[in-house]
Amino acid sequence: QVQLVESGGGSVQAGGSLRLSCTTSAYTYWSGCVGWFRQAPGKEREGVGLIVNGGTNKYYADSVKGRFQISQDNAKNTLLLQMNSLKPEDTAMYYCAAEADVKICWRMSANPSAALFGDWGQGTQVTVSS
Repeated sequence: QVQLVESGGGSVQAGGSLRLSCTTSAYTYWSGCVGWFRQAPGKEREGVGLIVNGGTNKYYADSVKGRFQISQDNAKNTLLLQMNSLKPEDTAMYYCAAEADVKICWRMSANPSAALFGDWGQGTQVTVSS
C-alpha cells in the first residue's frame, strides 16, 4: 500500500518559517503530480502548491505566492514545502497529495482539485499565532 507521510508541522509566531516534508514509497508519483493542500476549520480544502511531471509545471495559490516554495527531492522520494513569512491565516491542517496519472495532473495544473488526487497523507497541523 502506498503511503504519504507528512512531518514538520507545528506552532510558530507570525513572520516565522516552517518546512513541511512528505515522504512516499511510490516513485511513480514524480512523473504525475504531487502537492500540498490545507484545510482550516469550517473551510474547504484548498490547493497551496503543486508540482507536475517532475517540475515541468509548478502552481501556487495566490495567497502564498512569494512566501511558500514547493520542491521535490527525487532521490529521497520527498516533497517539501518551505513556508516563510507565515501569517495567522495560514493556520490549517496541511495535507500532502499525489496523483500518478499525468493526464489528470495536467488538467488541474492551474487549479488543483482535491477530488482528483488519488492518494493523501494523514495531515500535519500548522498554527500561526499573531
